[in-house]
Amino acid sequence: MPVLNGVEATRQIRKVSPHTEVLILSMHESDLLLKEGLEAGAKGYLLKEDADRYLLAAVNALRRHARYFSPKISEALAAEPYHADKRNSKTEIRASRLTPREREVVQLLAEGRSNKEVATLLDISAKTVETHRANIMVKLNLHSITELVRYAIRNNLTQS
Repeated sequence: MPVLNGVEATRQIRKVSPHTEVLILSMHESDLLLKEGLEAGAKGYLLKEDADRYLLAAVNALRRHARYFSPKISEALAAEPYHADKRNSKTEIRASRLTPREREVVQLLAEGRSNKEVATLLDISAKTVETHRANIMVKLNLHSITELVRYAIRNNLTQS
């Protein structure tokens, strides 16, 4: 997605239309993305590799207001209580401190956009982008744009 990631798109969809059922279709099998997607209001999470077999079932489940998850995701959810320490890693705790706008800024910066380009895309000033960037670096304990890009890639916050 060119400007928003799926989690932020889910937040915005649910904010504008709270009764809309959202199914995240992703190539990422990420605990962090799954957790954030569900917290954002998604009712299901389908891996792209499973779409040819399960997309119709997923859409029908959401139409009935039921949840739907790819088989691999269901297995991960079933095993979740046994991996609680993994879910509460420092990275996830730090990532959860980012605001939706900060996540957008991270995504766009990690995709190689300049502060000015980010400002234009988000309809904010370049100075505001710099402020967000500084806050992000402090929250995530990062010290360079390279570390920020690495963080975004590891946490699937970028599509590039």
